This record gives sequence, C-alpha cells and structure tokens, in this order.
Amino acid sequence: MEAPQSDPVMSRPPLPVSPALEVMLGGADVPPAAVLLDRRVLQISGLAIGTGIAAALIAQVLVRMIHFFTNLSFYGRLAISPVSPAENQLGLWVIFVPVIGALLVGLMARYGSRAIRGHGIPEAMEQVLVNQSRIPARITFLKPFSAAISIGTGGPFGAEGPIIATGGALGSLIGQIVSTTADERKTLLAAGAAAGMAATFGSPVSAVLLAIELLLFEFRPRSIIPVALASASAAGVRTVLEGFEPVFAMPDLDHPTGAALAVYILLGACMGLAAVAVTRAVYAIEDAFEILPIHWMWWPALGATAVGVIGYFAPRTLGVGYNNISDVISHNLSVQAILFLCTLKFISWSVALGSGTSGGTLAPMFTIGGGLGALAGTGMNWMFPEIGIDPRIAALVGMAAIFAGASRALLTSAVFAFETTLQPLGLLPLLGGCTASFMVSCLLMRNTIMTEKIARRGILAPAEYLADALEHVLIRDAISGNLVTLNADDTLLKIRAWIASGADGATYQGYPVINERGILTGVLTRRDLIESAAADSSRMEELITRPLKFIYDDCTVRQAADHMMNHDIGRLPVVLRNQPSKLIGIVTRSDILAVHQRRIESSRREKPTLNVWMPQFVSANRRAGRASATNKTS
Repeated sequence: MEAPQSDPVMSRPPLPVSPALEVMLGGADVPPAAVLLDRRVLQISGLAIGTGIAAALIAQVLVRMIHFFTNLSFYGRLAISPVSPAENQLGLWVIFVPVIGALLVGLMARYGSRAIRGHGIPEAMEQVLVNQSRIPARITFLKPFSAAISIGTGGPFGAEGPIIATGGALGSLIGQIVSTTADERKTLLAAGAAAGMAATFGSPVSAVLLAIELLLFEFRPRSIIPVALASASAAGVRTVLEGFEPVFAMPDLDHPTGAALAVYILLGACMGLAAVAVTRAVYAIEDAFEILPIHWMWWPALGATAVGVIGYFAPRTLGVGYNNISDVISHNLSVQAILFLCTLKFISWSVALGSGTSGGTLAPMFTIGGGLGALAGTGMNWMFPEIGIDPRIAALVGMAAIFAGASRALLTSAVFAFETTLQPLGLLPLLGGCTASFMVSCLLMRNTIMTEKIARRGILAPAEYLADALEHVLIRDAISGNLVTLNADDTLLKIRAWIASGADGATYQGYPVINERGILTGVLTRRDLIESAAADSSRMEELITRPLKFIYDDCTVRQAADHMMNHDIGRLPVVLRNQPSKLIGIVTRSDILAVHQRRIESSRREKPTLNVWMPQFVSANRRAGRASATNKTS
C-alpha cells in the first residue's frame, strides 16, 4: 500500500480508462467549450420569428384602436381612419374627454392588473430582473387596450411604449406556453418588444439595440440572433402593409461643417441636462401623487384634467403627435409655436405620466427634445451665421439626445433618429450629440427614467454589460498549487495519522482518490476523513459515497463554477480531454475567486511604464547627470 501522493499527477504516464469512467465521460454534462450556437437556438429563433410577425400584427391593431377611440371621442364617429385630435370642434367639452378615458384606465388597472400603469418598458425590465421574464398573460390584452383608450382620448403619449410592452408580454407568454429556460424566455420577451418597436416605426436595427440596452443586458449570439430575426420579421410586415416611407419625413440635410459639428455636440450635452431635469420632474410629480389622500385608481383622472385643460388651449398637445415631431425637425413651425408647443406638451405629458396612466415616453420626449434643439439651433444660427448651424439638424440631435440622456440607450437613440428620418448626413451629429448627453446624464443622475421606478422598489438594473471574466480563463490556467491524491487502498487509520502529522498537503480540504492503476475513482473531503464513523481498517475507496464529478482541462472557469453549483460541491478534479485517465489537478472555489481577483487588479491604475520624454531631452538629462557626478568626484 502506497503512502499518500504529494506530487502532481501530470508527471505520470498515460493510463487506460476504466469502463465506469468511460460511461461517465459519455454522460458528462460539461461541454468541451462554451457553445455559441446549437439546435436550441434555431428553435428559439423560429419562435422569435413567429412572435415578431404576431407582434407586428398586434401593433397594427393597436394603432387602429387608437384611431378608433380618437374618432369616437373627438368626432363622434365609428372609424379607424388616421385622424388627429388637434382638429376637434368640442370647445370646452374637450377637457372631459381625457378625464373619461383616464377613469376607464384607472378601473382597468384596479380590477384588471396594476401592471398596465406606466409606460411599459420599466415594467418589462422588472419582470426580466426579478420574475424570470414571466409576464401575466392578461397583460397581453389589457396593456394595448388601456393604452388605446388613454391615447385615443387625448393622452399626450406615444404608442411605442405600450406596443413594446405588449410585444414583450406576447414573447413572455409564448415562453411560458412552451418548455423554455429563463434565459430563453428573456430572449423571447426581448424579441417581442423589439418586434413591437420595429413594427411601429420601421426601425429594425434600433429595435434590436433597444432590446440589448434595456432588456437583455447582454450581447450574446444566443439572444441577439432571435431578437434580430423577430425585429426584421416585424419590420417586413410593416413594409408590406405601409410601405417604405419614413415615419418622420424631413427635407434632405446638408453636410455639417466642423464648427457646426462642435456646436451639435455641445447641444447634446445641454440635452443631457434637460434629460436629467425632465426625469426628476416626472418622478417629483409621481411623488406628489403618492401623498394624495385618495386611492391611486383616481390619479389618472386628476392627471387627465391637466391634459384636458392644456388641450383646450393647445390642441396639438393631445394624442400621439407624431406630426408635431415631423414639423419640428422639418422647421415648419415658428419659434413662438415651437416654444408654446414644447412647454405645454411637457407639462401635459409629465403630469399625466406621473399620475400612473398608460402611455409611452419616446414620442413626447422626441417632441420636447426636438423643440429645444430647434430653438437652440435657430438662436445659434442667428447669433453666429458664419458657422452654418442647421436648425433641422439641431432639432434632430435634440430629440435623440434627450432620449439618450433620459434612458441611457445611447446607440438606440442615434440609430432610431436615423432610421425614422432616413437622413444619413445626420448620423455624425447624432452620434456626437447623443454621446455627450449620455455622458452628462451618467455624471449627474444615478438612475434613468426607465430604471428609477424599479430602483425605488429595490431592483437594480445592470448599468454596464461586462464580459464574464470566468468565460475567458481555461481551467488548466486557473488551477494552482500541488495536487495531493489518496491511494484507494489506503486505510482510514493511516490517512488520519497522516492528517494529524501536519505533513505537506494534510491541511487541504479535498483529495482525489486514485486506484492501483492510477485511475480517478472519486473525491473525499477532509470532513469525510475526520468525521467518518467507518472502521479504521476501511479503505479509501469504500468511503466514497458521491458520484464522481470532474471537469476537462479545456473547459472554462465559468463552466466549472456552474458545474459546482449544479451539484453542490466545492471542488472538481481536472482531467485531460484527450487523455481522460490523466488527472492534472483539482479546481476549488478559491481558484475561481482568484480569477475575479485578476479582474479587480486589471482595473487598478498602474505607474507609467514608458518614458514619454523626447529622446534628445532624455540624452541631455543623462549627460547633465554624468557631468554632475564627475564634478562631485573631482
């Protein structure tokens, strides 16, 4: 009987694999490496395409429902033709139309589902983060219906938020009907949400970016591919039904000058300040509603009163108002009209949204931001005509930058403004302005207009999407220290005496057990050896009670951590994949934490390693130093 081994087993010659180990290797649940794609992704992609087509059709239904309630509420006719509430002839009666709609929404929220309140995206984020992407099925029907009533009766919201929420609810519903994992349900939820946005605006690329930045919180092929296919499918349905015309048509733009580009970036920074102010104003109003001594069901009606009063004086603030955005970025409105519209739209929207009714934020913020940008661009062009500021580009930057700052969806905002206007010359100002707004928002505001609500409930949304450090380190590079093994024929008495001696390796917490042929048969922990009630003459092999779990040397540390969690163990033997009988080490929880330590160290500031001085200055300094040393010697 051999004494306990203290040398790494990697020095041993190859040995045959036992039949039992061959069976275990065949059924091992650890793949050779992180698999990017498999057949399951194809299945989820098929479901995502179906979800995208269904979400596109639902988006068309919702838009027509909004038209129906608008026609009914403001013109007293049964029709689904597109119409704006701004042309109504109701006079003072227009004040009561939003109130009636808000009362209906309040009743639906109280007796149907409280989740229909708000603009949809924060609620979807909450389900992703805390409820494994399970959205109640009734939301799929209640959210679009309540939004159609709210917007159709004059609510100053966009249809995009409810459509995104409805598409997400549809994807979640499909993920609950079929057998899926939580990650797959999240993918289907994001696919439905992206499809809803793409179907509404014909913006498939920005819809995918929105899903990444606000719902998926990751960038993996397993999730991006289904979401992209769903978005493309939905945009295709919209193209068939409505054509290729941009949602916000505007005249073609000219190339911006260098000086003008700098102004647009500065304008973006100002929009970041505006985004912070708008976000804080909305939640301040929401806090004010919270202290009212009446049930929350009545809050939307109170907010709608302000909507109706403002709508009486400024009818263009009622409803979706996509035509307002087109007029602002096309420079079709006077300065006075833009100032009047943006001010009252902001008051109407913020009060209504703070009251907890159902509606979106994107269109109102685009109106407000576009108006501020147009005003700033017009003023700058009047003061510095030589720079060549285009108020239309300024409006375009303003509408995208304010949303980028408020939501921190940087890429979504820039690409969305391009896709909905089809103005490629606006891309560079958009990117600069949105980035500046994003930076200012990050410096001044912890949460966004999307995450503040759920943050107040103790739910923190990821703010950064970092690569998993454990995914980029192989097990063979993570194991450390000498490997100590036990002979399968050693007795318990002998091993306990060895542990009591305090010899090298006797303080380890886990020991692989090797038989006479050098083949791994199991793992025993220090507790197993010390607390075992077996006889002193018991052999090590007889003490093994748990099935053998191991990891291949070319697996990642992430796979090892998942393997440990799946089987509730704290250490795994490591074997060579192409020579499974060869044990090369054991990986422990401490080894996994050491990988995280490397990540922490990589974020620490280091001293400069390169001399940035000019060579001639360095030579002169060296000559001066040598001359000084010579003088001292003399």
